[in-house]
Order: sequence, then structure tokens, then C-alpha cells
Amino acid sequence: MKFFMRLGCDFAFVWFSAAVWAAAPSDFVDPFIGTAGTGHTFPGAASPFGNIQASPETGTHQWKYCAGYQFDDKNILGFTQVHLNGTGCTDMGDVLLQPFCGVAPSDDYACAKSDEKASPGRYSVALRDFHSRAEVTCSPHAAFYRFTYGDRKAHLLVDLQYGDTSEWCCDIHHRVLENQTALSEDKRMISGSSKTRNWLEREFSFAVLFSRPYTAVRQLPMKEGEKGPRYILDFDLDESSELRVKVALSTVSVKNALDNLKAEIPGFANADFAKTEADCKAAWDDLLSRIEIKGTAAQKTNFYTSMYHLFLQPYNMADVNGEYRGADGKVAQSKTGTYYTSLSLWDTFRAAHPLYTILTPERVPGFIDTMMAHNRAIGIVPIITYGGKETYCMIGNHSVPVIVDAYLKGLVKDGAEEAFAAIDESLRHNHKENPKDNWDILDQYGYYPFDRIREESISRTLECAFDDWCAGTFARSLGKTAAADFYFARARNYRNVFDASTGFMRGKDSKGNWREPFDPMFLRAPDKPFDFTEGNSWQYTWHVFQAPDDLIALIGGKEKTAQKLDAFFSLPIDPQRSGSISDVTGLIGEYAQGNEPDHHAIFFYDFVGQPWKAQARVREVVDTFYLAKPDGLCGNDDCGQMSAWYIFAALGFYPFNPCGQEYVLGAPQIPEAVIRLPGDKRFTITANGLSQANKYVQSVKLNGRPMEGFTLSHASVVSGGTLVFEMGPEPKK
Repeated sequence: MKFFMRLGCDFAFVWFSAAVWAAAPSDFVDPFIGTAGTGHTFPGAASPFGNIQASPETGTHQWKYCAGYQFDDKNILGFTQVHLNGTGCTDMGDVLLQPFCGVAPSDDYACAKSDEKASPGRYSVALRDFHSRAEVTCSPHAAFYRFTYGDRKAHLLVDLQYGDTSEWCCDIHHRVLENQTALSEDKRMISGSSKTRNWLEREFSFAVLFSRPYTAVRQLPMKEGEKGPRYILDFDLDESSELRVKVALSTVSVKNALDNLKAEIPGFANADFAKTEADCKAAWDDLLSRIEIKGTAAQKTNFYTSMYHLFLQPYNMADVNGEYRGADGKVAQSKTGTYYTSLSLWDTFRAAHPLYTILTPERVPGFIDTMMAHNRAIGIVPIITYGGKETYCMIGNHSVPVIVDAYLKGLVKDGAEEAFAAIDESLRHNHKENPKDNWDILDQYGYYPFDRIREESISRTLECAFDDWCAGTFARSLGKTAAADFYFARARNYRNVFDASTGFMRGKDSKGNWREPFDPMFLRAPDKPFDFTEGNSWQYTWHVFQAPDDLIALIGGKEKTAQKLDAFFSLPIDPQRSGSISDVTGLIGEYAQGNEPDHHAIFFYDFVGQPWKAQARVREVVDTFYLAKPDGLCGNDDCGQMSAWYIFAALGFYPFNPCGQEYVLGAPQIPEAVIRLPGDKRFTITANGLSQANKYVQSVKLNGRPMEGFTLSHASVVSGGTLVFEMGPEPKK
């Protein structure tokens, strides 16, 4: 066994070592899953929740390159040090390195790739045209490259202008706003700082250290608008033909980048590539082994790759000394040594954060500390952050359910008054930098009228209503009766945009008139107003996590709601009516697995008394949209949310209300799973008789007793025990 102490908590966690396994769980991870199509994942080396994601670049300045890489591309442009996992927007891709022999055949230093291999903490590839091979591993704060050349006369491109850019923000030549770079006197290091602008404006420092001095250096000509230099370094190698390079980043200073480099991979005299790789793999196995499953090789690959993608973020951007640059641009000190970013909360509040509370509860206090520090810096709890900066992207403020859930589950015990004050301020007062607050309009009308809020008015009404319910629940737990009454009243705003005549959530103007014309299939079209965010009324009508029974009553009762669900999953897709959005993918009828707003909708069948239909749809989604191949994801992984949905679905339960302290039952997709919990406890899920044909649940027992109802409490899971499903080929009605 290995013992890990939770920082700042009064108890120890005991985890079973992966050494007891015949094969380590990391052996089943395939980082190439999601790297083709719309998955937008990257295959490079990363540590769990680590600050470095060192990965190849195959393109930029297109939506498909949100992670800088597409599996089907033939060429590699180089290797950069930080990436976004599965997002729908583009940024990062800092400090590009590209090894080559001879003369590069093109101005962009692109090289044909072959023999790619990837595993947790390691990536390697042959660069055919450049007669070289690149391998990379990492520690949490540093990347470690091993470049092997086919000639002792070796070259390395160090490109400080390159980055992952997007068509709608900035082209690559105008990405760098400021740059200061220095070449060391001993010719073994390049270091400096940059300020960049694409999706975000951010600052970072870097240190690039070489295992031997370069013999010559030349700077490539800059193109119009560029401020980041590109260098070609020449090296005379020994018979090993090997050049090792280490890279560290910091949002604070060059000194901190150097300290990160020294603290984790100290000096080339002691640095060992194989040991660094083994340490990274061990860190992954310690984390992945928190669930042990039985199943086929393909099932294990899907499951452990999903866990891998889940644990890539949020990543700790604090330097080894605890410093970071906060959302206000100022340097701050973390008392715990952590400050997390890549908080893609519009996506991850739904299933990823509830899963962290089960699998990595020791991380949750750090997540909440980060949110409070973010609030202290700019006066609002996070919406979506990358690189430590607030994007004000998407709608609602879904830090709120994450914060409240952490307190209600007892994972965070101190600072509740500050947390509630931060939530209260964020949900009542307009923030000058956030264009999507408009609390005065919401409070005036009880919804966002489409003639006052041109875009996303109904989605914003619905998502804010759920945040309000969470705030009300928190207020009630703290004895704040007046605040609880205010938020619970506002949490019912979904009723104000439900049109009983059509049975759908529908746009409404400030005079109370419904949107005309109205088509529940309509997504959006250029230059036309739209009421829904990355979805349509079919998908958003179900967006009432906090009161499913009330929504069912509004629709007309359980029978009518079941009929509506049946139609939802069976309607023919009609692009002529709906249009299309790149994020709305993975369709079954109007249900979209490839995007988040209706991820919970399958489980509405439980609430209308027809759980067997949910069980069948879960199987359909798993078999259709989670495949062990590069294009095996039907949509962006979205910082682990798509992966978290799969993990919950495979286990057999799902957080319908992400702040509700309970899960609704589905149907397990693997024969057995053992969740290893703090204090040497286990929660074992068994699906007796599970097969391709036996997809329906016949009965469920919790700790040997038949379950009543269709909900499973969080307390039951984390207390340890057994959950046994009996499976069969026919629905149990």
C-alpha cells in the first residue's frame, strides 16, 4: 500500500498500490483517443493536474486545432509546452521546439511524422524528413525532451512567436504583444518572458535548458507584426547523437521558471529521462487505480482513458514556491502551494466536479481555495478560467454549484461565510467586466427578455435559475433565511419561460409576448437572434436540474413527459429546420451527447417511471459515441466532462442534480468496479449477468438490501459498501 496525506485535512487517505495489478491501469490508457474529429484532445506528456502538457503541434488558426493537434495530419510543426484538453476555443501552445538535421525543407519547419507512440507521461515520434526522433516526458512543472539525431551536426528551432490561435481572435503573427528573451553566456539556456493575446491576454516566463552548449545561433527574420523571436541553434553532438532539453514555465518570473526546473528535474548531471518517465507513470497509476474494473480490453481502454482525460485538469499553475499570477494580473502567494486553472465550469460542473468529490476529494479544498482567491482578486467567483485569467465565456456562474456541493459534502469546512458572501455578490450585482450579468434585468422581469438580451436569453434564464437554487440551498444551510427565500424564488424563473401551449422553453419579450416564429429545433443562423446557447429548445427544455418533478408537471404529467422524451430521442434530424453548430454533435434524435446542456436528460426517464428507457439509451450512447480510436469521441472532451459522463454511465449512476447530494440510477456498462476510498474503504459495483443482450436492470441491492426508488446518496457511496445490479434481456416494468 501507499499512503498519501491530504494537505490541510485532519485525516489520511490510504490508496491501494497499482502494483497489485497484473497490468497497471495506465497501460490501458490511449492518449490518441479524441485527437481526431471534434474531440480536441492532445497526445503529449502531462502529469496528473500538472502545469505542463508537452505535446506536438500539427496546426493552428482553425477550430479543429483547439489542442494544436489532429491525428490525421501528416506533419508535425514542433512541440509546445502547454495545451487545452478538449475545449471549443483555442489558446496556449507556448515555446515551440523542433529538432532537425540538414536544411529544413519548408519555411514552417513542418516534418512528416511516423511511429507515433503515446502513454501517460510519455510521447515519441520519428521525424522522417529531419532524420531525428523526439521523445518527451515531464514532471508537474517541467518538460523533459530527448532528441536523437541521425547526424552529429544537429539543429533545433526555438520559436517564441508560435502559439495556438483562432480565426476569430488573432493571427499567429500578432499573437505576441511583448517579449524579452536572453541567451545565456554559457550557451546552454534561452529564457525570457512574453505577453500574448488570443482568446486571453496573459503573461508567462520560460526557461529552456540544453544538455550541451550550442555552437552557433541565428535569429530568423521577423514577419510583420511579430515580436517573438525564432532561433536556429546548432549543436555538435557526440556518438550518442542525443540532445536533451528541459523546459519550465511560470506565470510570475524567469527566476520562478528556473526554480521549477531545478526543483523537479535538477540538473542534467542527475536528470534521468527514464526515471522521470517512470515517476510520471507511477503518479498516473496511483490515481487511475482508485477505480479497479473488470471487463474487456476495449472497456478498460475507454474507462481508463476517460479517467486520464478527467485528471488532466484543473491543473495547478502555482510555481514550486507557491507563487502565481492571479486573475487581476498581480503576483500572489498560495498558502497551500496550489492554484488551479482550466476551470471550464460551464462544462465540468455537471459531472466532472461531482466525480472529483468521489475520486480525488483531497483536491477539492484546493479547487475552492482557488475560487475564493479568484473572487478576492476581481470580485467574482470564476466563470471559466484558462491560464489563471477569467474568460467571461459561456453563461451562468457555475462555480456556485461546485462551491456549494463541496461544503454540503463536508469536503471543505472553513470559510463558509466568505464563500457565501462571494456567491451572493456574484449572483446579485453586475460585474463591470462581465457582459452577461444583467441581474437588474433578471430581477425586473423574472427572466431575460429577448428584446433586452439579444442572445441566449432562455439558456441564461435556465442556467442562472439552477445557480440560484444552489445559492438558496447554501443560504439555508447557514441559517440565512431571507437570502434563501430570495434565491429559491429566483430559482423558479424557469417557470416564466415555459410555454404551456407548445410544451417548450421559449423566448419571451419584455411585454410578455412569445418569440415568433418559434421552432424548437432551431439552433442558430448567421445574423439572426437566438435564445439558446449551443443548443435549441428541445435540448434546453430539460435544463431544470433542481426541480424535475415540477417540470414534469408543467409538461402535463409523467405520461406526457415520457412521450416527449420518446420524441426527443427519435425525431429525425432536419438541418433545413435546425441549422448546425459545430459543438452540437453526437445526435440521437434531438439529444446531443457531444455537448453538455442535455447530458442529464436521459435520466429524466427515471422520474417518469420508465427507467428501462434510460438504460437502453445509456447503452446506445456508450456503444456509439465512446470508441477506442482517435475519432472515438463525438464532441469536444471539454476538460473532462465528456469523460466524466462515460465513467458515471459505466458505473451505473449519474449526478442528475450536480449539487443534490445524490445520484440517479442508470445501468452499469462494465461487470464490476471497485472504487477505492479514503480510510481503506471500498464501494463495489457488480452487474450480474451483464452482456450485450442483458442491458436492462432487473433489481438493485445496496449493501444486500433491495433499493427503494431510483436514487443513491453520495454518503452511501463514500461510506463504502456494495451495489449489486441483476441484469436481464427484457425491461423490468
